[in-house]
Amino acid sequence: MSEITTARPSRLTSAFDIPRAPGLTWYVQAQQPVGYEVSLTRGLLAPANPTLAKAVGADSRDGVRTLVVVDRSVDELYGTALRAYFAAWQAEASWLVMPGDEETKALEQVVEVTRAMTDMGILRRTERLVVVGGGVLMDVVGMAASLYRRGAPYVRVPTTLVGQVDAGVGVKTGVNHGTHKNRLGTYFAPEATLIDPEFLRTVPARHISNGLAEIIKMALIKDADLFRLLEETVAHISNDTLADCGSDMSEVVSRAIAGMLDELEPNLWESVLERSVDYGHTFSPSLELRADPPLLHGEAVAVDMAVCVALAVGRQYLAEDEAHRALALVSAAGLPLTHPVFTPELLQVGLADAVKHRDGRQRLPLTDGIGSCVFVNDITPAELARALEYVHAFTERVDGPGR
Repeated sequence: MSEITTARPSRLTSAFDIPRAPGLTWYVQAQQPVGYEVSLTRGLLAPANPTLAKAVGADSRDGVRTLVVVDRSVDELYGTALRAYFAAWQAEASWLVMPGDEETKALEQVVEVTRAMTDMGILRRTERLVVVGGGVLMDVVGMAASLYRRGAPYVRVPTTLVGQVDAGVGVKTGVNHGTHKNRLGTYFAPEATLIDPEFLRTVPARHISNGLAEIIKMALIKDADLFRLLEETVAHISNDTLADCGSDMSEVVSRAIAGMLDELEPNLWESVLERSVDYGHTFSPSLELRADPPLLHGEAVAVDMAVCVALAVGRQYLAEDEAHRALALVSAAGLPLTHPVFTPELLQVGLADAVKHRDGRQRLPLTDGIGSCVFVNDITPAELARALEYVHAFTERVDGPGR
């Protein structure tokens, strides 16, 4: 067979073109746009508020179905209001009530959600999954949505502070596996995250502190104005003041969310592994899974941040007075600065695991002055030991020996 030499108009090569011998190679390139809304709203469960109804499509057509997955504790507090809301909008809701604690953040929970989707017969594109709960449940349900028929639309309604300022605003999903936190997971954006501060009114004080850790993180690595505002207001931050959402609390939460989204948006898929939002998340996974009694996520992050503050002082990225202000703010938020499990040896284990996660380099974010960030790749075991000593010495000066 003779070779065809007929000239063709100039055009972009497509996968349909037949490559020339000696080998056959097709190159495929595609892009998928990602867009989702993060909205602050008040009175989300009031029947007169159309926000949630719009998110599931119940504001524009009859006969809408949805599967609502609710944290068990949240269902006890808000289950009646949730069911009344969907009934008012004539949405046919199926319900799955699940635990939302860290101990149940496992692949079995993901499968349970997909089983409920199958039982309901949820349609692939036009019927939505709604998750109402904290960060753990949102991670589980988000992962289930990403896997079911390779992607089903879902809506997040975070009910905890850490869910509203951190877990609910990105695109990562995941569950723990073996001795590793979030070892299995996906990137999968919700269609919307709907944040109502009123949910925080029933959140225990410990969980408010838990969320404040993520807000302090954003202040330390990105927003000096937020840091100063936290210093001025931390003594008055509570579930009620956050739920009331006055001007100061509204600014605290809004700045934290805006800062987080500003960091995430250009790097949603983590193609760049130097991520300032990993601050406080280098050593904390090892601590969080080993502490007994268990620590909340933000509590482990706080201990991690304290070590990182000390590391920054040792490298003269932070002045001594800035470090004391940072540690004092973490403590004033009701968060721990130390933990008996956090030894120099465990810090080395945590850093080694982070190096694997960050593709062979430490990429450790440290504060470069309050409100800015720098990445380092050469932290030594001796530095880690000195950092722990620094934090312990600060704690003893503030609280007294043996506390």
